[in-house]
Amino acid sequence: MGRQFFGTDGVRGRANSAPMTAEMALRIGAAAGRYFRRDNSRAHRVVIGKDTRLSGYMFENALTAGLTSTGMNVLLLGPVPTPAVGLLTPSMRADLGVMISASHNPAEDNGIKFFGPDGFKLSDEAEEEIERLVLEGVEPAQAPNIGRAKHIYDGRFRYNERLKTTLPHGMRLDGIKVVIDCANGAAYRTAPEVLWELGADVIPLGVDPNGTNINANCGSTHPEAAAAAVVAHGADLGICLDGDADRVILIDETGAVADGDQIMALLAARWAEEDRLKGGALVATVMSNLGLEHFLEGRGLRLERTKVGDRYVVERMRAGGFNLGGEQSGHIVMTDYATTGDGLMAALQVVAEMVRSGRPASELAKQFERVPQVLKNVRFAAGSTPLEAESVQAAIAAGEGRLTGNGRLVIRKSGTEPLIRVMAESTDAVLMEGVVDNIVAAVEAAG
Repeated sequence: MGRQFFGTDGVRGRANSAPMTAEMALRIGAAAGRYFRRDNSRAHRVVIGKDTRLSGYMFENALTAGLTSTGMNVLLLGPVPTPAVGLLTPSMRADLGVMISASHNPAEDNGIKFFGPDGFKLSDEAEEEIERLVLEGVEPAQAPNIGRAKHIYDGRFRYNERLKTTLPHGMRLDGIKVVIDCANGAAYRTAPEVLWELGADVIPLGVDPNGTNINANCGSTHPEAAAAAVVAHGADLGICLDGDADRVILIDETGAVADGDQIMALLAARWAEEDRLKGGALVATVMSNLGLEHFLEGRGLRLERTKVGDRYVVERMRAGGFNLGGEQSGHIVMTDYATTGDGLMAALQVVAEMVRSGRPASELAKQFERVPQVLKNVRFAAGSTPLEAESVQAAIAAGEGRLTGNGRLVIRKSGTEPLIRVMAESTDAVLMEGVVDNIVAAVEAAG
């Protein structure tokens, strides 16, 4: 059975609309509780974190009800970054970790992400089994076995301390001026705290969440405000996180933007020099720029590509024994330190290299010249399947033929939004734009 409401990163959608309703959250909580509470040999527990969306309160309560109905004890972390849930799930000997967040999506959306007892995101197979339990229903625990729920107030501080230990021993950030844009999201307290405690001069943005302003003209999807602040304040670096802080975009001291590909290139090259890049490879998705691949090849390193989704990157890393991977969008996964993408942790690695090398961000954050790339998103109506249309298939085939030997084409359906993403790369910009526009037009006509 294929997954019906799990996408590339858990369940996601508009709050109070299927599948993101309180009723469904309760059923998902009960199903996940039954899946992970397979015996009565010991107390079972789950940790729940959330970002700052208004609907987070509703889903937190619904999930708690579902989980405790199957005998799971719930530990409520409050607003914390997604990687904090990945860290604290095994640290607190929990059977399950849950993050309530729609990541970079607007405030009206929300989502539910799951982590297993090892702190890694669940496999497709586990999600399919949870879906089966949701559809079939689960038997609740007997009254004496209903779980308890309580708030945990030091989860954020545990995570903060873990972040600081990822820097070289004794390293300080004194004299470094940093603009940090928290997207009015889950890291609005964590990120400024950690940077300040390490000695940086911190200029915070996006640290006033009100439940409806997460990712609104701020954060990793809207780095313009941070870029302007970097230039205005003469900062050394700008760090832009998304709503749940598992991805990052950097701004150098000139205001230029560096995406995940440039960050991964810097870390891969540095780790290879230190003989700590396991397997001599970086794992990234089909969306990463060809320039990154050429950069790595020039250093005798490999780029292992996966389908889009940071958990697929992590699965390939674990299967191949690699320790560095990520996505162009800014998910950077360092399994020596974390089980999932961590935007602030990745940014700290870049700042550490600035301190170690004495080089400015503008040098470190531009490791290679990008092959020209264009990405266009086409929204389609719910229930339609534009990629299956013969006209769209014909347009894609024609585009692939035109780009043969002179670029590449990637067409995919978003796993988190009703979008078709059309991406092409080529040294011939006119050809590339024409190919993409033809496919976009075909998708629009079919959708």
